[in-house]
Parts: sequence; C-alpha cells; structure tokens
Amino acid sequence: MALKPTLELRQGQTLVMTPQLQQAIRLLQMSNLDLSAYVETELERNPLLESDETVADAPAEPAEAAAPDDAREGTETPAGDTGETYGSGDAGAPYGESGDPGWSSLRPSGQAGGETGLEATVSHQITLAEYLSEQLAIAITDPSDRLIGVHLIGMLDDAGYLAADIDTVAQTLGASREAVERVLGTMQQCDPPGVFARNLKECLAIQLVEQDRYDPAMAALVDNLELLARRDFAALRKVCGVDMDDLKAMVAELRRLNPKPGNAYGSVVVHPVVPDVFVRAAPDGSWIVELNSETLPRVLINNQYYANVSRTAREEDKVYLSECYANANWLVKSLEQRARTILKVAREIVRQQDAFLVHGVEHLRPLNLRTVADAIEMHESTVSRVTANKYVSTPRGIFELKYFFTAAIASAEGGEAHSAEAVRHRIKALIDAEKPGEILSDDRIVELLRATGIDIARRTVAKYREALGIPSSVQRRREKNI
Repeated sequence: MALKPTLELRQGQTLVMTPQLQQAIRLLQMSNLDLSAYVETELERNPLLESDETVADAPAEPAEAAAPDDAREGTETPAGDTGETYGSGDAGAPYGESGDPGWSSLRPSGQAGGETGLEATVSHQITLAEYLSEQLAIAITDPSDRLIGVHLIGMLDDAGYLAADIDTVAQTLGASREAVERVLGTMQQCDPPGVFARNLKECLAIQLVEQDRYDPAMAALVDNLELLARRDFAALRKVCGVDMDDLKAMVAELRRLNPKPGNAYGSVVVHPVVPDVFVRAAPDGSWIVELNSETLPRVLINNQYYANVSRTAREEDKVYLSECYANANWLVKSLEQRARTILKVAREIVRQQDAFLVHGVEHLRPLNLRTVADAIEMHESTVSRVTANKYVSTPRGIFELKYFFTAAIASAEGGEAHSAEAVRHRIKALIDAEKPGEILSDDRIVELLRATGIDIARRTVAKYREALGIPSSVQRRREKNI
C-alpha cells in the first residue's frame, strides 16, 4: 500500500478556554476581599474604568455597556439581585424582593470618599513588644545589657516564647553567653509571667516560681508533661512522690497557668471573617438571602472620555482604546454574573438547609455539589468555585459555604439519611453528657446512635471522635476520675 500525503476536511467541536473565560472563572472563585484587590489592579491598568466612590446612594438603573458614540458620563456595573426570600416551610415557595435596591448602595449611608472610617476611632492596643520595652527601660540600666534586651524582645513570637538560641544571639551581638543569659534571666521576670521561655516546660516553671509554687514535686510534674498528656496518673504519682489527692491538686494548679502568655497582647491584629452573604429571618417566616454589598467593588465605564479621545486618536491608539473598552465591559458583566451566581447558589443552599437554620446542627441535611448543581441547572465545578473562600452569616453564626456540604450517614430505619456533621455533633453531645462512672465506649455510642435511627459503624464513630479531638474511653475515664 502506497503512502502519500493527502488533505482532509474535518468538522468538529472543541471547548476553547479564552483568556477572558479563564479570568471569569478566577473571579468566581475569589473572595470579596480578593476581588476588591483585583478590581483595584484593573482600575490602575484600564484608563476607561473608574471607581464609584462619589456616586450618591440613590438607587441607579442597571446599565448595559454603551455604544462607543454614547457620551454619557459613566456606566455603572449592572445591578445584581442582592436580596431574595423563600418560604421556610415550603421548599418550592416563590422568591420575592427583600427590599434591597441591589448594587446601588455599596457604600455606607452618608460616607463620602476620604471620610474617617471606623478603624480610625478604635483605640490603639499595646503590643507585647511595646509592653516589654517599657519594662526593659526600668529593669535594665546598663546600655550594653539593654541592647541585648531589645534584641531578645525582637526574637519573641506572638505567644511570648523566645525563638532564638542563646549562642546565636551572643554571636550576633558580639556579647558573651553569660551576659545574654543574665539579661534573659532578668527579662523572664517581666510581666506577663512566663514570657521569654524557650519551651512549654520553662514557661510553666517561670509562672510557678513567680507564684512560689515550684517545689520538687511540682518540678517533677512539669518535667513529665508527656505522662500527663497520656493521662498516666499512676506513673505521675510515682515520679512526683505524692498521693492521688495531691496529684489532683497539682494538675488543677498546672491547668490554671497560661501556656501562651504573649497571646494577651500579640503583635498582629487578627481580622474577623467578613461574610459574603447574609441570611436573616423575614417577618413572614421566610429567609432573606442577600449579598454583603459593602465588600463588593463597584466600577464605572467613562464613556464620555472614551468618545472624546476616540475622535482625535491615531489608528494605533484607537486599537488600544477599543481593547480597554472591551475589557471594561467584560469586567462589568463578569461582576454582575458573579454576584448573580453566588446569590443563586446561596439561595439553594439555604433552601436545602432550612431545618438547620430553624432547629440547629442536629438537623443539618446531607448535601453534595451535584444536588445543588442540578437544582439550579449549573455545573458541579461552578458550584464548587462559588462555595470556595465564601462565608455566609446566619442567625446561627458565620459558616463557610462548604460547611453545608456533608456526607450522608444511612438511617437505621430506612428513612432519610443523616448528615455527617449532625452525627459528629450527636457524638460530642453524648460524650459531654456522660458521667464519670458511666464512660461511653465507641461500641456503646454505636448502640445509642442506632437506637435513634443512625446506622453507623464503630470505626466511623472512632474516626469522628478523633477528628473532634476527644480521647478514648480509657483516657476519658482516667481524666474524669482525677
């Protein structure tokens, strides 16, 4: 058979991921804070985009991208449906308006650009380094020793522990090891007690010395914390040379100490989680689902500037302006689509988990991505991206959207399956309620759960118990006896 080159014409379909489509997918997965940072970058890059910081809070009409010859001052981002409701008693109840005008009021009422925000009124919280520096100025007067003290303060972590080796500090400062140890001993007497310790044992020992409670028995207990962690009280009694009553008192005293003394001050302000979606009860018993509009960026397209510049621009400049205009329109539409998609997914999750919002975690239903995707006619990957890095504020607290997706535990009676999260909560409640003389084994927990209609294996109970950080029945019995 002869081989020769030929030309063939074939027709087919392929999915092409354009750069804009890839970016739209990225926007969907971003949190509102990440999205704001991205929009700020686009505002610097695109001369046709403007941040809407001067527009009044009055509701604005949604506007599509205007034609190039439109000479309006600006085009707002299309308004998204930031509020929806549904009846909590009827899964198929129609959605209604929540009274929120949409994206027209993304700024707090009465706040203008450049106005002082809430953070300016918050009092300054002294850091651990500042607090120790004040004490250093009083405790040490020698300039060279004070220099060592300043360096040691800079080597502390947020918990107040010294994250440095003495020899390394001495070599870095060109000082003797004895001088560093002398200054360290002085600094370990500073407030809060336990600061400048190099490990947990030293931290506890410093606090006990400060309380004049560091006797030989307590020193032996501190030196054998691993036995305490294993709840091996028989070995601890032998090591410390005390009876059970004394050991109980010593352990109780040890637990009253602070293993992380620096956390009361810290050096980094921890910001709370900012919810992307709000869920609140409506007067008629339904749920209102709305986006957190204060964290959503809002941009305008300056059509007047585009029209004016396009008339006199050179041909190569017109090409650049056209690209900027297309990118601006794409960003405006992507922001609207992102808002609508997040809201749509959140509405369906709230509908599916209505019992949780009403009755609590024990009524959390098993839910997966496919169930939500099929209900709103979207792909599972889209739902997965929407729920990533997103948080919802509910009457029962703030949760990550992924929290509501849990595995199903079969019902022992053949009824509706139980959520894995609800089962974990049930296990924790059973263990919290147990008495010292009636410690529940994993087998006993299985029996109690099956009696309430939850078909679960012993190994699953053990896995959930360990995930909750709950020790075994043997360890719990030892601990509760003491």
